[in-house]
Amino acid sequence: MTLQFHPAVTHMDIWSGSSGDFSFVITYETPAGAGFHGREGYVASWRPLDPGSGAIRIGGSPFKTLAEAEDACNAVLEHLTGQAD
Repeated sequence: MTLQFHPAVTHMDIWSGSSGDFSFVITYETPAGAGFHGREGYVASWRPLDPGSGAIRIGGSPFKTLAEAEDACNAVLEHLTGQAD
């Protein structure tokens, strides 16, 4: 099972994907300028699709590329669903 990410908000660097009972979000952050502020890179997080659940940042964030962030999200999904090797 692989997450399919899509742009979540027009004109902002936010991608989302979900599978089963879990939601994943990737944002692009920079130290200055428009958008999200933080260390430069792609920050990935996940949360259960349970109302009131907070997001959990995925270790390794920020990632240098969107593909690295997507891979990290897929690895967490495998772990959460018990499909990890």
